[in-house]
Amino acid sequence: MIPAMSATPRRSRRASGAALRLGRAAAMGAVAVLVLIAGVWASWGTAQHVMLTKGRERGTVTVTRCGEDTCSGPYAPVSAGSTARARVVMDRSVGVRAGRMYAVVVKPDSDRVVRSGAAGVLYAWVPLGGALLLASVVVAGGLRRPRAGWLLAGSGVALLTAAFLAV
Repeated sequence: MIPAMSATPRRSRRASGAALRLGRAAAMGAVAVLVLIAGVWASWGTAQHVMLTKGRERGTVTVTRCGEDTCSGPYAPVSAGSTARARVVMDRSVGVRAGRMYAVVVKPDSDRVVRSGAAGVLYAWVPLGGALLLASVVVAGGLRRPRAGWLLAGSGVALLTAAFLAV
């Protein structure tokens, strides 16, 4: 009878260890998914205007003035139905300089524009690149999946590098 009694605590320890591993995996998986969803959510606000341009006003802006957070200049339409504007505003980034002309898309019902083309698409998805890097740490460390973590990190670095080079 003594051996039978000692087998029961071992089984319960194994079961509780398995439950803890499953709980950790579920929690870390949820954190990784939440970080990625937040990255997509933050990127989509700009990316939708750049990627889905059908029916949107497209044109160019010649940057005449840059402040701390924004740049502005006159807007010249390129697409049919778009109207010229004396002044539109775009977010200031590393690649935007006064005196240069940029292809842009006008956000609906506003005087705000976002860059279009490859540079605009890559710049719009920069928050997702950061989220991929953050999620890679959670996946590699918390889920103990280093290969998947490296894949996420490589994707994030590639996206951020491409955005840096394009902008």
